[in-house]
Amino acid sequence: MAGRERVMRMSVEQPLWRALTGYRVLALVYAIGLFATAYEEFPRPWLAVGYFAVLTVWTLATLPRTASEAACTRRFLTADLTVAIVGILLTPLADASERIHEGGPTLPSIWTAGSVLAFAVKGGWRWAALASTLVAVANLIERGAPARDTVHNVILVWVASIAIGYVVEVARASERTLARALEIEAATRERERLARDIHDGVLQVLAMVQRRGAVIGGEAAELGRLAGEQEIALRTLVSGGLVPVSRASEDAAEGAVVRAVDEDDTAGDEPVDLRALLAPYAGSLVSLAEPGAPVRLAPAAAREVAAAVGAALDNVRRHAGQEARAWILVEDEPDEVIVTVRDDGPGIPEGRLAQAEGEGRLGVALSIRGRLRDLGGGAELISVPGQGTEVELKVPKGAKEADHPRGKAERR
Repeated sequence: MAGRERVMRMSVEQPLWRALTGYRVLALVYAIGLFATAYEEFPRPWLAVGYFAVLTVWTLATLPRTASEAACTRRFLTADLTVAIVGILLTPLADASERIHEGGPTLPSIWTAGSVLAFAVKGGWRWAALASTLVAVANLIERGAPARDTVHNVILVWVASIAIGYVVEVARASERTLARALEIEAATRERERLARDIHDGVLQVLAMVQRRGAVIGGEAAELGRLAGEQEIALRTLVSGGLVPVSRASEDAAEGAVVRAVDEDDTAGDEPVDLRALLAPYAGSLVSLAEPGAPVRLAPAAAREVAAAVGAALDNVRRHAGQEARAWILVEDEPDEVIVTVRDDGPGIPEGRLAQAEGEGRLGVALSIRGRLRDLGGGAELISVPGQGTEVELKVPKGAKEADHPRGKAERR
């Protein structure tokens, strides 16, 4: 049997982290080179030398921190930006005021941009805007006045970092979309493979049991009928009625990751496909007609509707006979979902439902109408003697689990 296809982890932003790591090292060398060429012009060079010693140790020691998104924590980003801002504010103490007013570089020079870019790659354009704004304020304090070249450099860093942060956000969204598409493609191929295997084995055996049971008769005929029902139900599942598996995308160190999550483990408010809950009811005597697109309802509402359909089918078998046929029709309207259950039985005599409720038999009243009423919907029963019974269930799209005693008991 072929192995299950798996979606590999991928990351379009990983090259950005590697480029950022290289930039920080090169920017450090450039800043030290600028200082070395103007060493004699510094009135207090020892202060600059001390800062560059700290900057060198910090840059080399934190290289692993800028290797991936997971390693680059908020605490590190805060400390890294603090080192850059301290260097900017130390510039007037180490350098001559004439050089500063003439547009001389700050002590960290272009190394500061690396800190801002780390914010952009880590948190997107909003984080980049915050970091670049703090750097802009530090530069204005260092200059003492908004000089032309200072404003130019501030705007350049601000625009560039925000643009890069926005590109990173778009890249991450595209990466998640691609990962989900690949997962869906892999799941589709797996379903096709399973369908081939089932068709070649299980379905053919069930069909043979059905045919042979009909020929032999007796208990074998009942066995054949059951095999026929299971064959139809299995064909429905294989052809697309399988309960969907949720895909939760998240950003990990290596990039976007797609995890498979069972529906039972998903959040309670996450809509589910009603078709998946109604599919098991289909069989040789029950036909299911449904839309081609998912019919989304809140989990509790979907379960209540499915339970009401099950109760209606139980009534068909109990009152119309084991050989009665039933049809389930699902309609997805803009504001509500309508599920109709119809059978070809003898119908219900007029006044029989009211008599059953008076006798304490509340199957229709509670199992069907009560469920829909608790959801804010309704159930209408139409029966003509000799022409079968039709139950129409209506539930609004925004319906959730009602806070009533029966619901609380079910939750416990």
